[in-house]
Amino acid sequence: MNSIKKLAGQTAVYGVSSILGRLLNYLLVPLHTRIFIPTEYGVVGEMYAYVSLLYVILMFGMETAFFRFAEKENDLHKVYSTTLTSIFAVCVLFIVVMLSFSGPIANLLHYPQHPEYIVWFALVIALDAFSSIPFALLRQQNKAKRFATIKMLNIGMNVGLNVFFLLLCPWLLKNNILTSIVSFIYHPSIGVGYIFIANLIASLFTIVLLLPDIVSFSLKFDYTLFRKMFTYAFPLLIFGLAGIVNETFDRIMIKYLSPQEIASAQVGIYSACYKISIMITIFIQAFKYAAEPFFFSQAKFADAQKTYAEVMKYFVIACSFMFLGITLMMELVKFFVGKEYYEGLKIVPILLLANIFLGIFYNLSVWYKLTDKTSYGAYISIGGALLTLILNFILIPLIGYLGAAWTTFICYLSMMVVSFIIGQKHYPIPYNVVKLVSFILLSVIFYFFSLWYAQFLPHIALKLILNGLLLIVYAAIIWFVEKRNLHQLIHSK
Repeated sequence: MNSIKKLAGQTAVYGVSSILGRLLNYLLVPLHTRIFIPTEYGVVGEMYAYVSLLYVILMFGMETAFFRFAEKENDLHKVYSTTLTSIFAVCVLFIVVMLSFSGPIANLLHYPQHPEYIVWFALVIALDAFSSIPFALLRQQNKAKRFATIKMLNIGMNVGLNVFFLLLCPWLLKNNILTSIVSFIYHPSIGVGYIFIANLIASLFTIVLLLPDIVSFSLKFDYTLFRKMFTYAFPLLIFGLAGIVNETFDRIMIKYLSPQEIASAQVGIYSACYKISIMITIFIQAFKYAAEPFFFSQAKFADAQKTYAEVMKYFVIACSFMFLGITLMMELVKFFVGKEYYEGLKIVPILLLANIFLGIFYNLSVWYKLTDKTSYGAYISIGGALLTLILNFILIPLIGYLGAAWTTFICYLSMMVVSFIIGQKHYPIPYNVVKLVSFILLSVIFYFFSLWYAQFLPHIALKLILNGLLLIVYAAIIWFVEKRNLHQLIHSK
């Protein structure tokens, strides 16, 4: 219980920064969806889908390898230096290639007038990939507060620059205030490009903040160690690439499988409503920050499997509660996007559940990371990617972005189940499957119950009150079932 409480504490620190930061970032959604029409916002959704894919390529699994070999080699300096040097070399090569072919790439993506998008994004991806290793060092050394502070400053900078470029500068020009200065740094024709510029400046700012962590170790490259790390990491690259197909290719496929006249708008609506599931995504990300080094450090203890099972239980409880909270408060949550995007709200519950399955899959991944059988993770993710491509090809032409949402749901559910079955053969962990399924199923039942009685309620306020009471009832049931364990967790030292 003590180790789980420490994990919860680390998750909370990462989570507070992630939640506050993402909420600040999240406030950009109503800003963007009110300034840009769905067709324009679709460009943002598509470009960030490519960012996620390329980021995984540049990292090629070395972040997880860093945690693994920091424990195995007992030489943090050598492991960190080798990891950072290899990522730096790949990032430099990537920037050179992308800048050299920015024009042809822009033509390929159907943005021939905006090759600068390619340049900006190449720099953002490279800077973020390189900074991930100093961030990993902070996580490995349990410096969660410094990690969280820098992340918050990065997001604060990004949000501030978005407000500056998209709100303040147009307002100053409209009111003829500081016109000469504003005109020098702001050009209305750039439009959505300012979202990308803000991201680039924030990424540069982050590198500056991380300089003490970057230069604290001399950059030396140990080729023998790198070969061992790469052998471990390469399947994780395949795993990551397949995972990106699952997570982001739906936006790309919506664009090319939808009727041309509505394709960009469909991407914009889907991307905006996808972000409503952000709370569970934030929690999963915060959990991953804390859990990855935690899982490796716990492996040496005799009761590690029992600890992993307990962690999974509390993870599912937290996700189920968040699913129910977001869906029951949808009348309030929906105001984070413009009215033009409301038609896509029906996909939110589907995507929330899909992300819960993805989070459980991340939890389950402990078995192949600890047994050095990372190839299994690659196989499972490749299967998920193929399923994603096939189902999207079938469903998007039939039911539009709703098909993409159901594809995400089916894919993550399948990956979760397959990983559990294989994992129990190679590294048995005593998960209480009945309890885990019951927690999720009960939250879904409560959600459908709220939909049923909502049709008889004349006022939204009354609906929200009853939904709030329903959420309290769910929390009370969880407390009753887990009272003893929760009490031990709270009072453990």
